[in-house]
Amino acid sequence: MDHVDVDGMRIAYRRAGVGPVLVMLHGAPTDSRTWQWMLPDLARDHTVIAWDAPGFGESSDIDDHWRAPQFADALAAFVAALDLERPHLVGHSFGTMVALSLFRRHPTVPASLVLVSGYAGWAGSLPPEEVARRLEMFVGMAELGDAFDPKSYPGLFSELIPPDREAVLATMMRENIRPASVRAAGYTGAETDLRPVLPTVDVPTLVLHGAADVRSPRANAEALHAAISTSQLVVLPRLGHACVVEDPETCATEIRRFMTTVS
Repeated sequence: MDHVDVDGMRIAYRRAGVGPVLVMLHGAPTDSRTWQWMLPDLARDHTVIAWDAPGFGESSDIDDHWRAPQFADALAAFVAALDLERPHLVGHSFGTMVALSLFRRHPTVPASLVLVSGYAGWAGSLPPEEVARRLEMFVGMAELGDAFDPKSYPGLFSELIPPDREAVLATMMRENIRPASVRAAGYTGAETDLRPVLPTVDVPTLVLHGAADVRSPRANAEALHAAISTSQLVVLPRLGHACVVEDPETCATEIRRFMTTVS
């Protein structure tokens, strides 16, 4: 792992490969290890930089007042600290909210967006009762700490996830139950509605979605695609919310295909 100081905060990241720069933004509560099965493939012809978001992995702690603007500004500062010129952002789940929030606040930073299992914020993609349920789950998760059982996280895995990867992801999630960070992620999702931003997105965008994703239903992907005029939608048969872990080869293939159209 490499580390960089960003406004007095340590941000950890993994770096591999040479070529157009992909900045990988994981979901919550996970970290950059989410991308470990995909990174070697993408690094064949790209510079791949996978951060540990503030509050997760080996990055500095945050307080539970962090919301989308703080994550977006931290990402912009991270990109500047590494002297990355117009990188391509690849977000998964919570990471898609960070990517879109960065575009809202710093629209000249990204050259393109890849939104995997994405949301326009929970508040912008889910019914109010589901938003409330998820917030309650994240707050409860923060209270459970190491006792949290990822198998209780409804709809995270499809039947296609290999057992060894499911075990790695479950361990990663338990290791990232840092109470303030998990609360911040939950409230970020619950309070973020990025629908007004979508029509302003003017960079090439790939919306990548698993057909069996029940956490971010297909209607969310279709709404993102419909609202972002520069987007293309790819639906991956049978894959679920954790598609980047379930079938990293197919996801990497789609990302590399997309990159040939924008690089």
